[in-house]
Amino acid sequence: MTQVAVLGTGIMGAAMARNLLKNGHRVAVWNRTRSRAEPVAVDGAAVADSPADAVGDAEVVITMTNDAETALSVMADASSAVRAGQVWAQMGTVGVADVPALAGFAAEHGLTFVDSPVQGTRQPAEQGRLMVLAAGPQDARKILEPVFGAVGSRTIWLDEDGASGAGTRLKLAAVSYAISLTSVVAESVALAEGLGLDPARLGEVLTGGPLDSPYLQIKMKAMLARDFEPSFAVRNAEKNTRLIHESAEAAGIRVDVNDAAGERFRRVMEQGHGDEDMAATYRASFGG
Repeated sequence: MTQVAVLGTGIMGAAMARNLLKNGHRVAVWNRTRSRAEPVAVDGAAVADSPADAVGDAEVVITMTNDAETALSVMADASSAVRAGQVWAQMGTVGVADVPALAGFAAEHGLTFVDSPVQGTRQPAEQGRLMVLAAGPQDARKILEPVFGAVGSRTIWLDEDGASGAGTRLKLAAVSYAISLTSVVAESVALAEGLGLDPARLGEVLTGGPLDSPYLQIKMKAMLARDFEPSFAVRNAEKNTRLIHESAEAAGIRVDVNDAAGERFRRVMEQGHGDEDMAATYRASFGG
């Protein structure tokens, strides 16, 4: 049983906190908007009034925030209560260039920093079947094994130095695939419809063939049903396209499909659908 502080209880953070509780860990949660943290109290979490209140007794501190700036701000707010030896698992998605600042903050405060973003969206988060992409020292792994095991089905350890950002680098490569594939599916569904066909016919062509996949089926079903309940929201996907672009540019790599996907997401956001699932990139093919 591990005492864990979860800072950030959006779609992913709340699901992770619940799975930690189900697996017998003690959990304190905090969110800037307290009402988004309070539902986790029903499952047994202690809702903290501040980041410092949340981390005081924690062995492991998890940040699951929208970006690196927020993660640093939250940890700065918690700094009066952190103590040397605590493990900070930074599990949100940030840019490669952001990792040194995060690791530097940890070093200044005696924290063991583990770069450990997760691959997966709402459903695998709720099922405790995320994939954790981690970089961090051996002595943190034993502490984190039951924590990562509660929120994920698999952990891939990439490096012993969290400051290397190896987890973040692999996360960006993996999420670029998901984002680009979603946009490709959306264009194909929209094209079938625009050419006067029942877009469900596209499913008949792809299902069971070499181009089929569970991911294709999930996103195509959402587009055909116009069911855009957020699993991974458009605005989060758009943020990721910018992180991917920045990291790729620094590496001298062109990511044309990613950049086109970002333009589609921005059109959808301009249409007022930024909080819908990224499958709503389907909407970008119409109007404007």
